[in-house]
Amino acid sequence: MSIVEETSVRAGDGARLHLEGEGPASCLMLHGLGYAGWETAFLRAAVDADIGLWSLDNRGTGRSDPLTGSCSIDDLAADAARAIDALGGPMVVLGHSMGGYIAQALARAHPEKVAGLILVATSPGGPRATPVPDETTRAWLAAADLPPAEFARATMPLAFRPGWTREHPARFEQILSARLASPTPSETWRAQFAACAQFLSADHDPRDIAVPTVVIHGTADRIVPVENGRLLAETMPAARSLELPGAGHLPHLEDPALIGRHISAFIHAHTP
Repeated sequence: MSIVEETSVRAGDGARLHLEGEGPASCLMLHGLGYAGWETAFLRAAVDADIGLWSLDNRGTGRSDPLTGSCSIDDLAADAARAIDALGGPMVVLGHSMGGYIAQALARAHPEKVAGLILVATSPGGPRATPVPDETTRAWLAAADLPPAEFARATMPLAFRPGWTREHPARFEQILSARLASPTPSETWRAQFAACAQFLSADHDPRDIAVPTVVIHGTADRIVPVENGRLLAETMPAARSLELPGAGHLPHLEDPALIGRHISAFIHAHTP
């Protein structure tokens, strides 16, 4: 069994960013709002053994240095570019949710560092995008000042398909425990939320991202509606769609084996 390596890279302002993975640097995972490398661990066992799946903890999350002040999606993309350089890139970049915003910004700014994109449950932003449902936003903001454990328990069920947490209570507790081992402070969550809002309000054109891409999206996503995945797949010139009937916003945690197979196939097709 491979041993997960831990290392770090310095951001442009000197902040230490936590990196971890095993084996060759095949793929870098970029995480969603408040999430960190703990979720990548569930996927490592599901991808092919010859694939090195690495993760970067965004500043202020996981085991990276605390976030001071605000940040933007472009800032987080610059951090990801430094991580790829440290790992000897280019690499396939797996971006989930906000991580997909970061991955798109990275591919625009540094296409030479990106061998391909796996965009999971994310959006291109702009006037054609479908916004986060009001019910979800209200639930987030109502819980935003709760301690991390209470916030996660109150809001995380919305990220799974309806009924998943009731059907898999032990699995849900395992995921919550992993998340709360390195909880995200509410100040960081709010800063990332603002960065997401700024990205989504800008008028991005997916047609300017030409790297090979697979867009993975569940039809029961209650965070980033599936129409956003369809828009990405329709407009990005080198994208194909993988739509998952009945899956929620966290298909890689609902069914890691399924998503692991798709990740493996894409990486083998687009990594020398």
